[in-house]
Amino acid sequence: MIKRIVKLTIQPDLIDTFKQRFEEWQPKIRSQQGCEHLELWQDVDDDRLLFTYSEWQSQDNLNQYRSSDLFASVWPQTKAMFDDRPTANSVERVEL
Repeated sequence: MIKRIVKLTIQPDLIDTFKQRFEEWQPKIRSQQGCEHLELWQDVDDDRLLFTYSEWQSQDNLNQYRSSDLFASVWPQTKAMFDDRPTANSVERVEL
């Protein structure tokens, strides 16, 4: 299971627009093969900082989504709202 955390810094006047679009995109992204979970988080101190948290069955599933027509539609719209470069991390739980 891959967990993906993407930090997005959104222009202050576009935060509500981003949230509305995410609400539209969320069911479509969740229906992608291998997507087990998707949430949107917001920083408690800086409203501009939004995070997407998703869980994927495998890195291959995540890569398929990132190569999909849906991603090709969603990402340019998202990029247009950035106030800073995004960061993304794919992580796995460490078994001790």
